[in-house]
Amino acid sequence: MLSSVDWTAVWLSVRLSAVVTVILIGVGLPIAYWLTFSRWRWKFLAEALVALPIVLPPTVLGFYVLIAIGSRSPIGRLWTSWTGHTLAFSFEGLVIASILYSLPFAVQPMAAGFALVDRSLIEASWTLGASRRRTFTSIILPLSLDAVLAFAHTLGEFGVVLMVGGNVPGVTRTISIAIYDNVQSLNYQTANVTAALLLAFSFAVLALVYGLRRRAPTAA
Repeated sequence: MLSSVDWTAVWLSVRLSAVVTVILIGVGLPIAYWLTFSRWRWKFLAEALVALPIVLPPTVLGFYVLIAIGSRSPIGRLWTSWTGHTLAFSFEGLVIASILYSLPFAVQPMAAGFALVDRSLIEASWTLGASRRRTFTSIILPLSLDAVLAFAHTLGEFGVVLMVGGNVPGVTRTISIAIYDNVQSLNYQTANVTAALLLAFSFAVLALVYGLRRRAPTAA
């Protein structure tokens, strides 16, 4: 039964999720820290902007990303001149769209974690060389684990990746699109096997994250 699964789409989804998660850890931590401790009067606007993908239909977000990176946009033309191929309907385009779509699912748990830590402790850890290791193990590492939740979220994306990447086998055809194609062609057995595989993998990722979070040291 597993032989009927589109393993190319599975691998593409895993690779996309891994790349997006790593980038979100690097981008999400400073954003979460700023959102938690900033005293800027209009900070709520930035919070709303970060959270927008949660309530925005994926097709709407995908449409505007497609316009922003399309061949007629400055970004799209610049990318084409550099690489010789378009940014839309490419793996790189999927990465950009997935980062925007999964950003709140990484930033918001991080911000909630920062809110539980005394700011003076964080600043002292960053300024004292002897405490930098403790900063990583007690604060940064547990918060980074929260960003891994975006891995499972990215793995099951459908609307955004379909709008921005289309359905190019081996390039932008992810596991969720493969399931959709199987359902459309009435191949329910393959769709069921692939969906069950995605369900089991997503559960394993979440169980691993929550298990590591329980064992992670907490800041004193």
